[in-house]
Amino acid sequence: MTTRPGAVIDQGPLIAEIDFAAFAMRVSTARYHAADHHRRERERLWMRVWQAAGRAYDIPEAGDWMEYRLFDQSFLIVRGRDDRIRGFVNACRHRGNALCEGKGRSARFTCPYHNWSYGLDGKLLAVAKPDFAGSLEDFVGCKDELGLVEVPIECFAGFVFLNPDRAAAPLREFLGEIADLLAPYRLEEMIPAGLNVREALECNWKVVMDAFQEGYHIQAVHPELVAAMDESQERYGFFGDHSVATGPFGAANLEAFGPESQAASIRGLPATFPGVIEVLPRFELLLDGHRDGAGVLSFPAGVTGRLLLQQATRETLEAKGLDVSDLTDTQMSDNHFHLVFPNLFMTIRAGEATVILSTPHPDGDPGRCHWLVQNLMWLPPDERAAKREPLREVPEGEHVPYFLALEQDWEMMQRQQRGLRNAGLDHMALTRQEVRLAHYHSVLDGWVGETEPMPKHTSTHTGERP
Repeated sequence: MTTRPGAVIDQGPLIAEIDFAAFAMRVSTARYHAADHHRRERERLWMRVWQAAGRAYDIPEAGDWMEYRLFDQSFLIVRGRDDRIRGFVNACRHRGNALCEGKGRSARFTCPYHNWSYGLDGKLLAVAKPDFAGSLEDFVGCKDELGLVEVPIECFAGFVFLNPDRAAAPLREFLGEIADLLAPYRLEEMIPAGLNVREALECNWKVVMDAFQEGYHIQAVHPELVAAMDESQERYGFFGDHSVATGPFGAANLEAFGPESQAASIRGLPATFPGVIEVLPRFELLLDGHRDGAGVLSFPAGVTGRLLLQQATRETLEAKGLDVSDLTDTQMSDNHFHLVFPNLFMTIRAGEATVILSTPHPDGDPGRCHWLVQNLMWLPPDERAAKREPLREVPEGEHVPYFLALEQDWEMMQRQQRGLRNAGLDHMALTRQEVRLAHYHSVLDGWVGETEPMPKHTSTHTGERP
């Protein structure tokens, strides 16, 4: 039998098996608020890196376009008549006027300043020359050299990735093995359902990424989730600039409890993980197969509530039409936390995902950012249009409450930024439960450079880093 890609995470190291000597456990706070560091990030990272700029279904038809803003830069992303998605610098080649703002549909792009027009493929179509009798070439020069400035665009897992660097290596080369791990989930077939919000936050974009790469804060910020998490059982994988972690649903010793206690714990999961709701009917049928005539539940050797949940999930999703043949059993039941560098975080289970995407605020303030939060769900094709949640753009200065855990994070991230900008605090001290943060900031240092020398953290751990 062919090994499923996710098996590499099933066999990944636990925290106790990771060598922390390779990681910087002290992180400068200046990278969250210093203007010079923010400028270096702009030039050395954001203007050179592949980044998720949207979802392909945001522009489903020929002529559909959307603007992507990055600091003071603006890019135009459009689906052509050949169904190919392209990206361009959002500026007329004549005198640089911005062509578009927001989102829309057009047969061509016409500059509102002097009426130069461009095709969906970026080629210059026409130039207004009302008082000139000669040819277009005499008027302005070679038409073929005056198309819109194109930037690299590639699609993967339903995301539209853009790179401002016109000499960028292919996206697949940048993603590496993380692409193999994500592909079996079929994210490109998922739609936003229930939650699709973009909002400005009063914190640096990295504060958002940091918050979702560790579960250490759960005991303080999300006490209601403690029973569903056990970081001592999390497994990790580091793949170039990217990382993945996963941990089993429920406490590590759940299987030490009796069958009814295991079943009760799983029935409570929808309060935190709504996607489990549709699996419960099949789960209950599987439980009934292990009850005696008096209704007493007992499991034979090798059977647990967790295994039955995995079986119920696989069978439920297959019945809906989702191909889960390349997903492991743990991917049926457990959240897998993917960080696609630099700013795309996803919590994924078979059939569903929560996406957190953070970008620097266009106003250039390092203490502000935008985040996009989406719940993605796999649905049969004939149900997607009716159940797709439209994007809700929250106006600046306003806030729409999220579900409990996300609202708690929203409040805490902005509170953290208020502390990070204090001049008397020059660095953060990471713990061993924040290994993904240590890896992440080491990768950032490779792109941007260290903000300033940090005190060294000595580790006596002798395990091997994956």
